[in-house]
Amino acid sequence: MIALVLAAALAVTVHARSVQPGELVVLSIALPQPRPAVRVRAFDRDVPAFAVSDTEWRALVGIDLDRKPGDYRVSIDAGGGLTGDEQLVVVPKRFPTRRLQVDENFVNPPESVAERIKRESALLASIYAHPAPARLWTTAFVRPVPQAANSRFGTRSIFNGQPRNAHGGADFLSPAGTPIHAPNAGRIVVARDLYFSGGTVIIDHGQGLFSMLAHMSAIDAHEGDAVRAGDIVGKVGATGRVTGPHLHWAVRVDDARVDPLSVLQLLGAPSP
Repeated sequence: MIALVLAAALAVTVHARSVQPGELVVLSIALPQPRPAVRVRAFDRDVPAFAVSDTEWRALVGIDLDRKPGDYRVSIDAGGGLTGDEQLVVVPKRFPTRRLQVDENFVNPPESVAERIKRESALLASIYAHPAPARLWTTAFVRPVPQAANSRFGTRSIFNGQPRNAHGGADFLSPAGTPIHAPNAGRIVVARDLYFSGGTVIIDHGQGLFSMLAHMSAIDAHEGDAVRAGDIVGKVGATGRVTGPHLHWAVRVDDARVDPLSVLQLLGAPSP
């Protein structure tokens, strides 16, 4: 935890496991008096901020998996002359490599599914580009399944000897049929079978924060549903591009891919 004084009467505390690609950074902004709004900008994007009290605001900054190391400006403007700039120094991170054998149709899909893949890719891009403007969660994040993660976020994947995209989530080796719980409150924006991720539920938590829960054997939610933290949204399965039953949980923060375990550590319930 690093305390940064950005202006004479504006102070920020940075919470993060580390300032590296794939990590969540939580900015706590302390003000000398209440302000109606606080504007935050990082990585050339406007970052939503929300009030937690009359004089404290927070903003979630995601450092994308592919973000290059370097110094990045963070600007904060609370109005009335309460402004400040600081640098997030992103340091390098080495990710491991995994080699997996899967159905060849999920490595080099046949032409017959090309249109489906294109359509689903456009759907996901549209979903992530249009988050709910309001914050829909107010309580701590919870684990979607009780089992520990067994596959590291950011692992460089080689399927059937061919390099593919880095692993953009955490995998939990849960038995088939294990109930999957919503990590936090939000609105279900996807609840359907997708080619690569199989049975998939995406929860819009608001203000650019999304959870994707994939490879389900059953989906127990509907698009448009409002859910609370802990609600059951499906069951663990082995659908899509998989080697066996497990849950894949991916998180996006303002379109940055971040490790769900960093979300649990920073926004989850404190350990007893």
